[in-house]
Amino acid sequence: MSTTPPPASNRRIPWEELPPRLRAEIERRLGSAVVVARTQTGGFSPGVAARLELADGGRAFVKAVSPVPNAVAPTIYRREGRIVPAMPASAPVPRLLFMHDDDPDGWVALAFEDVEGRQPAIPWQDSELDDVLEAMAALAADLTPSPLRPPLVADAAEAFGGADLSWASLVAAPNPGLDPWSTRHLAELAELEAAAGEAARGDTLLHFDLRADNMLMTNDGIRVVDWPHAHVGQAFVDLVWFAPSVAMQGGPRPQELIARYGPARDTEPTAADAVIAAVAAFFTVASLQPPPPGLPTLRAFQTAQAEVARAWLAERTGWR
Repeated sequence: MSTTPPPASNRRIPWEELPPRLRAEIERRLGSAVVVARTQTGGFSPGVAARLELADGGRAFVKAVSPVPNAVAPTIYRREGRIVPAMPASAPVPRLLFMHDDDPDGWVALAFEDVEGRQPAIPWQDSELDDVLEAMAALAADLTPSPLRPPLVADAAEAFGGADLSWASLVAAPNPGLDPWSTRHLAELAELEAAAGEAARGDTLLHFDLRADNMLMTNDGIRVVDWPHAHVGQAFVDLVWFAPSVAMQGGPRPQELIARYGPARDTEPTAADAVIAAVAAFFTVASLQPPPPGLPTLRAFQTAQAEVARAWLAERTGWR
């Protein structure tokens, strides 16, 4: 794996390139004209992500996306626009001000309270990682039992029961680009991931996509952003999703994070192995696909995470 991690970013559309009618509607709902718009670079969605300063002194963070070039992106924004308002006020999540979803060209815009903060430093600094792990544990405790339920959020067991991004899908339709280790152990990997759904079943609201670019370090703690993929399951599952990106971005190996994260420390090893296998499958199979429209950097990011996740699984299983 390269020593330089691929960027967790994509080309953003500047605020000024939004359709004029959409800018006018956002300003109307914010109650003031935008005087300064600063584009934010982290994240993959092919749309607008801007911190706005308003003529009346107010501020907001707005992100907006259309079906062009990625037809799925508006659906993801709509999901987040339903999930965030339903979260408890105690959760360290920026408050949603409004969702605009009746644009004739299919634009969806989300306006949040603006949070003064920064993403964790990359490469990871150990002190900041400790703060993040502590914040993740506190968040898991606060969101257990889950305040949100299906169908608003999916069950983690269902997420790991799908066939599209699984080792089983490669058994059914082999891919010549698959790495040698996975090819050698494909049947075993498919058998191991089959237990992931039951292993992930639980009662904690999970982010399901934790990475450095989905966190803001502030003077009063860590805020967690971008919640469209939230699921309900075991608290340790969020650590499994998080760990490959940490190692890829200069932090410790995943196995060390297990020992440092309370909700994961006592997880039954076979249950952890099953979920790690499913997460490794997601990143591996996704990385073998063509880039999604408008997201040219995503596959490289997934490829790097897949390499870490497979090495983690090889370490735990002893498979060579």
